[in-house]
Amino acid sequence: MNISERITTPFETRNMGQTLSEPVTTRDTACCQDKKFKVGSSCMQGWRVNMEDSHTHLLSLPDDADTAFFAVYDGHGGAKIADYAGRHLHKYVIKRPEYQEGNIAEAMKQGFLELDNHMRYEESLGNEPSGTTAVTIIIKGNKLYCANVGDSRAVASISGKSEELSEDHKPSNSKEYNRIVAAGGWVDANRVNGSLALSRALGDYAFKRNQYKGPEEQMVIAYPDVVERTIDENWEFIVLACDGIWDVMSTREVVRYVRENIAAGLEPEDICENLMMRCLAPDCQMAGLGCDNMTVVIVALLHGDTYEKLQEKCKVPIVDPTLFEQLLAKVERGEYISSTTFYEPEDQESEEENDESPANEQSGNSEKCGVE
Repeated sequence: MNISERITTPFETRNMGQTLSEPVTTRDTACCQDKKFKVGSSCMQGWRVNMEDSHTHLLSLPDDADTAFFAVYDGHGGAKIADYAGRHLHKYVIKRPEYQEGNIAEAMKQGFLELDNHMRYEESLGNEPSGTTAVTIIIKGNKLYCANVGDSRAVASISGKSEELSEDHKPSNSKEYNRIVAAGGWVDANRVNGSLALSRALGDYAFKRNQYKGPEEQMVIAYPDVVERTIDENWEFIVLACDGIWDVMSTREVVRYVRENIAAGLEPEDICENLMMRCLAPDCQMAGLGCDNMTVVIVALLHGDTYEKLQEKCKVPIVDPTLFEQLLAKVERGEYISSTTFYEPEDQESEEENDESPANEQSGNSEKCGVE
């Protein structure tokens, strides 16, 4: 395999029950680099009985050498769908006529749907019941396109500030809830039909059987949201990861952690490994946070320069512009101003769930059990 490519697929460890007595901490780690990107990735089985994640990083897409593709797939109920998607999704996207016409966002949307339909009847998958999230990024020139289904996430560090590039698809979201009900389903304990904790995914065909509804109207859909951004010199790096990371640390905490480690001189792949170990639970008696499979991809944006230059950039403290108004108010009041006034505090960021939908009114809190 070319050093600029990485497609990692799941491996399995047999055991009884949902979690192991001891975590599997062997890391599958890789790195690659060109003039635009320095990429590190790592995945770890952790406490789970099987490894069901997959991830991809391609510095050059087939038939489009100037375009890069990065993705994380978090499988559930088995590894086959995540495996297949990790190997083929990017191929479906770049073969779309919309892609050839320059409409990358629409090509990603239709590529997701086409792959999902193909896997449904793919003989090698044999009516596979599993499913997977997918968070994918295409970077073409200075344009970034992020398409996702499920709750794997992508976040960018822009001048040290975190900017989320994806949005979790949960049954408790009012838009998702309404579609689920319209397709004949229900939401219980924040799960589709009391089972699936995601409202969008590749695979999961048991939730896509309403013959009177189209592929974008089923209880669970493979139709992604797509975010478009323009990359400039202020963009430092991008992190893609599964919920094994995001359930433990917030997006801001992850960006701060990665930025501090880049500034300290660590390589992206080493930061991936350290981040996973940081999120790994010391025990898993309750099968709670830190007990999931973990996958992280860090894309350092070089802008034609060196990684050392990015390291120097990340050493610059994060300035919080909202504090300037507070500073002026203090000056007017004649109050003392400390040297850290302008810098972002070590705050606590909590990821808020959307509690406005009828789903939450009837279901209460969700446990980490069943299909994820």
